[in-house]
Amino acid sequence: MKAPDLPDMGQLVTGKKLFFASDFHLGFPDPVASLARERKIIRWLDSIAPVAGHIFLLGDLFDFWFEYGHVVPKGFVRFQAKLAELADRQIPISIFVGNHDLWMFDYFNHELGVAVYKAPQAFTCEGKRFLVGHGDGLGPGDHFYKLVKHGLFNIRAFHWLFDKVPPFLGVGLAHAWSNKSKQKGTHHFFLGEREWLWQYCREVEQTEHHDYYIFGHRHHVLDLPVASPSGPAGRYLNIGEWMNYCSFAEFDGETLKINSFEGEKPLPSAAD
Repeated sequence: MKAPDLPDMGQLVTGKKLFFASDFHLGFPDPVASLARERKIIRWLDSIAPVAGHIFLLGDLFDFWFEYGHVVPKGFVRFQAKLAELADRQIPISIFVGNHDLWMFDYFNHELGVAVYKAPQAFTCEGKRFLVGHGDGLGPGDHFYKLVKHGLFNIRAFHWLFDKVPPFLGVGLAHAWSNKSKQKGTHHFFLGEREWLWQYCREVEQTEHHDYYIFGHRHHVLDLPVASPSGPAGRYLNIGEWMNYCSFAEFDGETLKINSFEGEKPLPSAAD
């Protein structure tokens, strides 16, 4: 089931905020570390629930996720139960699939009451224009991944074939792929002016203004200007990850800022 486009949100209810988090990578690097991170994420969700007007989870929530026809991947039950609880309390939650969990289909929508998006979404809140998403495959570069994502991973026949692979084998292969990707270290370096997502934001801004571009994927904590051909500049925020920084963004109707929740490391500067 395709989620409807995000509606414009108008004015926030007094005291409410928008929250954005990304790249939990539950399952990585091992069950012990993952469970500790999962418990921390739940503490964060509990802490923001009283003031949450909308929660945006911008992808790579799991280090791997595949929705088999009759099997739910083992683990992460506390996290899923918390999402269901928050949704039952009428707190809107929007999930954007990432490159590690792009095979989300309709489970989260049907079972947990959470909207799932496969592409960036634009919306307006308090007169500010937002563009949000995970960020994989946007901007220049990363040609091999784009080819694999659009030429293989999104083909229905490939989904069907992977579904027939025994889960212990399919999940094992997926985690091996993930670990290899992390060893390459492509997320670890700030590319300056060549940052793919920053370039993407600047390109979009030439034809359509957004006050805020909010993405994950790159594992950096960034807050960079996006020059507009006319009028005030926008801002590109990359909201980091939860292995080290436990970072998230919040918007109170006037100010958008990045904070950390029980982070292992202090938030870095833009070029760290």
